[in-house]
Amino acid sequence: MVCSNCGTENRDNSEFCMNCGMSLASQRTQQSQQQGQQTQQTQQSQQGQQTQQNQQGQYSNQYAGQTQYNQGGFVGGYAQNPVYSDPYNHSGEFDKTDVSQNKVFAMLPYLMGWIGVIVALIASRESKYVGFHVRQALKLSVTKTLLGIIALVLCWTVIVPIVAGVMFVILWVVQIISFFSVCSGNAVEPPIVRGLGFLK
Repeated sequence: MVCSNCGTENRDNSEFCMNCGMSLASQRTQQSQQQGQQTQQTQQSQQGQQTQQNQQGQYSNQYAGQTQYNQGGFVGGYAQNPVYSDPYNHSGEFDKTDVSQNKVFAMLPYLMGWIGVIVALIASRESKYVGFHVRQALKLSVTKTLLGIIALVLCWTVIVPIVAGVMFVILWVVQIISFFSVCSGNAVEPPIVRGLGFLK
Protein backbone atom coordinates (compact mmCIF):
# COMPACT_ATOMS: atom_id res chain seq x y z
CA MET A 1 0.00 0.00 0.00
CA VAL A 2 1.42 3.46 -0.92
CA CYS A 3 1.60 6.05 1.86
CA SER A 4 -0.25 9.22 0.90
CA ASN A 5 2.13 11.33 3.02
CA CYS A 6 5.59 10.28 1.78
CA GLY A 7 4.80 7.94 -1.12
CA THR A 8 6.57 4.92 0.40
CA GLU A 9 5.40 1.48 -0.69
CA ASN A 10 4.21 -0.55 2.31
CA ARG A 11 2.75 -4.02 2.75
CA ASP A 12 -1.04 -4.28 2.33
CA ASN A 13 -1.63 -5.29 5.97
CA SER A 14 0.67 -2.58 7.47
CA GLU A 15 -0.93 -0.30 10.03
CA PHE A 16 1.72 2.43 9.87
CA CYS A 17 4.12 3.72 7.20
CA MET A 18 7.64 2.30 7.54
CA ASN A 19 9.16 5.65 6.52
CA CYS A 20 7.17 8.42 8.18
CA GLY A 21 5.08 6.44 10.67
CA MET A 22 1.73 7.78 9.39
CA SER A 23 -1.32 5.65 10.15
CA LEU A 24 -2.38 3.68 7.09
CA ALA A 25 -5.71 2.45 8.54
CA SER A 26 -7.48 5.78 7.97
CA GLN A 27 -6.01 5.98 4.49
CA ARG A 28 -7.20 2.46 3.74
CA THR A 29 -10.69 3.37 4.96
CA GLN A 30 -10.81 6.46 2.71
CA GLN A 31 -9.65 4.46 -0.29
CA SER A 32 -12.30 1.80 0.36
CA GLN A 33 -15.01 4.50 0.57
CA GLN A 34 -13.79 6.12 -2.65
CA GLN A 35 -13.74 2.76 -4.44
CA GLY A 36 -17.26 2.03 -3.17
CA GLN A 37 -18.50 5.40 -4.41
CA GLN A 38 -16.86 4.87 -7.81
CA THR A 39 -18.35 1.40 -8.07
CA GLN A 40 -21.80 2.73 -7.18
CA GLN A 41 -21.51 5.56 -9.71
CA THR A 42 -20.38 3.10 -12.38
CA GLN A 43 -23.33 0.81 -11.67
CA GLN A 44 -25.77 3.73 -11.78
CA SER A 45 -24.28 4.95 -15.05
CA GLN A 46 -24.54 1.46 -16.56
CA GLN A 47 -28.14 1.12 -15.38
CA GLY A 48 -28.99 4.51 -16.88
CA GLN A 49 -27.46 3.56 -20.22
CA GLN A 50 -29.27 0.22 -20.22
CA THR A 51 -32.58 1.92 -19.45
CA GLN A 52 -32.04 4.44 -22.23
CA GLN A 53 -31.18 1.65 -24.69
CA ASN A 54 -34.28 -0.29 -23.68
CA GLN A 55 -36.48 2.77 -24.18
CA GLN A 56 -34.94 3.42 -27.58
CA GLY A 57 -35.43 -0.23 -28.55
CA GLN A 58 -39.06 -0.18 -27.43
CA TYR A 59 -39.67 3.04 -29.35
CA SER A 60 -38.03 1.63 -32.48
CA ASN A 61 -40.05 -1.60 -32.24
CA GLN A 62 -43.25 0.34 -31.64
CA TYR A 63 -42.59 2.66 -34.58
CA ALA A 64 -41.70 -0.24 -36.87
CA GLY A 65 -44.76 -2.15 -35.70
CA GLN A 66 -47.04 0.79 -36.34
CA THR A 67 -45.56 1.20 -39.81
CA GLN A 68 -46.11 -2.48 -40.53
CA TYR A 69 -49.64 -2.36 -39.14
CA ASN A 70 -50.51 0.70 -41.23
CA GLN A 71 -49.15 -0.88 -44.39
CA GLY A 72 -50.97 -4.15 -43.77
CA GLY A 73 -54.32 -2.65 -42.76
CA PHE A 74 -53.66 -2.42 -39.02
CA VAL A 75 -54.31 0.84 -37.20
CA GLY A 76 -53.50 1.46 -33.56
CA GLY A 77 -52.61 -2.19 -32.96
CA TYR A 78 -56.04 -3.42 -33.97
CA ALA A 79 -56.80 -5.15 -37.24
CA GLN A 80 -58.99 -3.16 -39.55
CA ASN A 81 -60.64 -4.32 -42.75
CA PRO A 82 -58.30 -3.26 -45.57
CA VAL A 83 -59.87 -0.94 -48.12
CA TYR A 84 -60.42 -2.95 -51.30
CA SER A 85 -60.33 -1.03 -54.55
CA ASP A 86 -62.10 -2.70 -57.47
CA PRO A 87 -60.06 -1.95 -60.62
CA TYR A 88 -63.18 -2.43 -62.74
CA ASN A 89 -65.28 0.08 -60.81
CA HIS A 90 -64.90 3.56 -62.30
CA SER A 91 -67.82 5.20 -60.51
CA GLY A 92 -65.63 7.75 -58.75
CA GLU A 93 -64.13 8.98 -62.03
CA PHE A 94 -67.29 10.71 -63.24
CA ASP A 95 -68.93 13.94 -62.19
CA LYS A 96 -72.11 13.43 -60.18
CA THR A 97 -73.93 16.04 -62.23
CA ASP A 98 -73.02 14.22 -65.42
CA VAL A 99 -74.26 10.94 -63.94
CA SER A 100 -77.61 12.34 -62.76
CA GLN A 101 -78.35 14.22 -65.98
CA ASN A 102 -77.42 11.43 -68.41
CA LYS A 103 -78.36 8.30 -66.50
CA VAL A 104 -81.35 7.60 -68.78
CA PHE A 105 -79.25 7.82 -71.94
CA ALA A 106 -76.66 5.50 -70.35
CA MET A 107 -79.41 2.87 -69.91
CA LEU A 108 -80.41 2.83 -73.59
CA PRO A 109 -77.43 0.85 -74.95
CA TYR A 110 -78.23 -2.01 -72.56
CA LEU A 111 -81.96 -1.91 -73.32
CA MET A 112 -81.96 -1.39 -77.09
CA GLY A 113 -78.63 -2.79 -78.25
CA TRP A 114 -77.17 -1.16 -81.37
CA ILE A 115 -80.10 1.26 -81.69
CA GLY A 116 -79.66 2.35 -78.08
CA VAL A 117 -75.96 2.95 -78.72
CA ILE A 118 -76.74 5.24 -81.65
CA VAL A 119 -79.44 7.14 -79.75
CA ALA A 120 -77.20 7.60 -76.71
CA LEU A 121 -74.32 8.91 -78.83
CA ILE A 122 -76.55 11.38 -80.65
CA ALA A 123 -78.41 12.60 -77.56
CA SER A 124 -75.48 12.88 -75.19
CA ARG A 125 -72.20 12.71 -77.07
CA GLU A 126 -70.42 15.06 -74.64
CA SER A 127 -71.15 12.94 -71.57
CA LYS A 128 -68.19 10.87 -70.39
CA TYR A 129 -70.53 8.74 -68.29
CA VAL A 130 -72.67 7.84 -71.31
CA GLY A 131 -69.54 7.22 -73.36
CA PHE A 132 -68.31 4.71 -70.78
CA HIS A 133 -71.55 2.70 -70.86
CA VAL A 134 -71.72 2.91 -74.65
CA ARG A 135 -68.31 1.23 -74.80
CA GLN A 136 -69.38 -1.50 -72.37
CA ALA A 137 -72.62 -2.12 -74.27
CA LEU A 138 -70.65 -2.34 -77.51
CA LYS A 139 -68.45 -5.02 -75.96
CA LEU A 140 -71.55 -7.05 -75.13
CA SER A 141 -73.12 -6.48 -78.56
CA VAL A 142 -69.94 -7.37 -80.45
CA THR A 143 -69.47 -10.50 -78.35
CA LYS A 144 -73.05 -11.63 -78.99
CA THR A 145 -72.69 -10.93 -82.71
CA LEU A 146 -69.52 -13.01 -82.89
CA LEU A 147 -71.21 -15.83 -81.00
CA GLY A 148 -74.10 -15.73 -83.45
CA ILE A 149 -71.76 -15.92 -86.43
CA ILE A 150 -69.81 -18.83 -84.91
CA ALA A 151 -73.02 -20.69 -84.06
CA LEU A 152 -74.35 -20.16 -87.59
CA VAL A 153 -71.16 -21.31 -89.28
CA LEU A 154 -70.76 -24.36 -87.03
CA CYS A 155 -74.43 -25.22 -86.66
CA TRP A 156 -73.79 -28.72 -88.03
CA THR A 157 -71.71 -29.59 -84.96
CA VAL A 158 -74.75 -29.30 -82.65
CA ILE A 159 -72.49 -28.74 -79.64
CA VAL A 160 -71.31 -25.29 -80.73
CA PRO A 161 -74.84 -23.86 -81.11
CA ILE A 162 -75.75 -25.22 -77.67
CA VAL A 163 -72.67 -23.63 -76.10
CA ALA A 164 -73.38 -20.39 -77.97
CA GLY A 165 -76.96 -20.43 -76.66
CA VAL A 166 -75.73 -20.81 -73.08
CA MET A 167 -73.29 -17.96 -73.62
CA PHE A 168 -76.11 -15.80 -75.02
CA VAL A 169 -78.12 -16.35 -71.86
CA ILE A 170 -75.12 -15.49 -69.68
CA LEU A 171 -74.45 -12.32 -71.67
CA TRP A 172 -78.10 -11.28 -71.32
CA VAL A 173 -77.81 -11.70 -67.56
CA VAL A 174 -74.64 -9.60 -67.58
CA GLN A 175 -76.45 -6.97 -69.62
CA ILE A 176 -79.29 -6.85 -67.10
CA ILE A 177 -76.77 -6.50 -64.25
CA SER A 178 -75.12 -3.61 -66.11
CA PHE A 179 -78.50 -1.95 -66.61
CA PHE A 180 -79.23 -2.02 -62.88
CA SER A 181 -75.72 -0.75 -62.25
CA VAL A 182 -76.59 2.31 -64.34
CA CYS A 183 -79.81 2.69 -62.34
CA SER A 184 -77.65 3.00 -59.21
CA GLY A 185 -75.42 5.59 -60.87
CA ASN A 186 -72.41 3.29 -61.01
CA ALA A 187 -69.85 2.76 -63.74
CA VAL A 188 -68.63 -0.83 -63.51
CA GLU A 189 -67.15 -2.85 -66.35
CA PRO A 190 -69.42 -5.87 -66.90
CA PRO A 191 -67.99 -9.32 -66.14
CA ILE A 192 -66.92 -11.75 -68.89
CA VAL A 193 -66.35 -8.99 -71.46
CA ARG A 194 -64.34 -6.71 -69.13
CA GLY A 195 -61.17 -8.52 -70.10
CA LEU A 196 -61.56 -7.66 -73.79
CA GLY A 197 -58.83 -5.31 -74.92
CA PHE A 198 -60.87 -3.18 -77.28
CA LEU A 199 -63.07 -0.18 -76.41
CA LYS A 200 -61.26 0.75 -73.16
